[in-house]
Amino acid sequence: MSYVEDAVIFNCAGEKLAGIFALPDPAGSDKVSPGGRPAANESAECGVLIVVGGPQYRVGSHRQFLLLSRRLAAGGYPAMRFDYRGMGDGTGEQRSFEQVSEDIAAAIDTFLQHCPHVRRIVLWGLCDAASAILLYVQASHDQRVAGLVLLNPWIRSETSLAQTQIKHYYGQRLLSKEFWWKLLSGRMQVIKALSEFVRAAIRAKLGATSAQPSVKGSFHSRMALGWRDFTGKVLLILSGDDYTAKEFLEFVAENTAWAGLLEARNVQRVDIEQADHTFSSRLWRSQVEEATLDWLSGVLTRRNSPGR
Repeated sequence: MSYVEDAVIFNCAGEKLAGIFALPDPAGSDKVSPGGRPAANESAECGVLIVVGGPQYRVGSHRQFLLLSRRLAAGGYPAMRFDYRGMGDGTGEQRSFEQVSEDIAAAIDTFLQHCPHVRRIVLWGLCDAASAILLYVQASHDQRVAGLVLLNPWIRSETSLAQTQIKHYYGQRLLSKEFWWKLLSGRMQVIKALSEFVRAAIRAKLGATSAQPSVKGSFHSRMALGWRDFTGKVLLILSGDDYTAKEFLEFVAENTAWAGLLEARNVQRVDIEQADHTFSSRLWRSQVEEATLDWLSGVLTRRNSPGR
């Protein structure tokens, strides 16, 4: 199946946001629509809203969001990507991932108005977009949202970063031939390196002795509440060569608020072993696309149940 694309401008708290739809083309045309609303695909009751993460706009790193939306549409699922207020073509002031719930709600409203045949929405997000999605479902309990696709969720804290550095970065360096070659050849600033290691070790130790790494009411705990209360399906995709993903796993393992969430029956986890944070290669991007489509066809085409 091919796709057609359409642009839309919509309102959010008095500002204007820009969105792009990629929709299945029932006519089977290989050409992108030059304008106007494409005909609806009545069989596509599930749509995917791609939420942007980081200081970027709706195209995404390496054109990832653009390519993903087209792949989803070609697979039969309407997709929408959009700009927050203050980013890309969105008017207003720039805001953090903790302040975009209104933007996500406005995008869902627009999606359903533009595609009236769509009944269920899946929210898809990478890095702090995954965090923003969990904050949104925690705050809104939006029953229109049937599924979440979360990639390398951002859960940064000083303690979790230090623990991840100690376990993965410094540990790997000690096993590296290049590290010892630089050390023995005098090319490494030993005092500086030792100072950084000691500071990281102290932060990690202080975090390990804390009874509760996540402060109640922090974005970390609100993310956990959003995940725990969500009754739809969750796809978690993690990169094997990414400190954000490693930090997420370290934080979840240490924080009682997250206990059992990754193992819940409604959660499917996919690890892409060699992938970096943004899945920058064609292979890794393709693996993400296929994992998303497989999950959609295997889970969301059937009636959702709480699955706990």
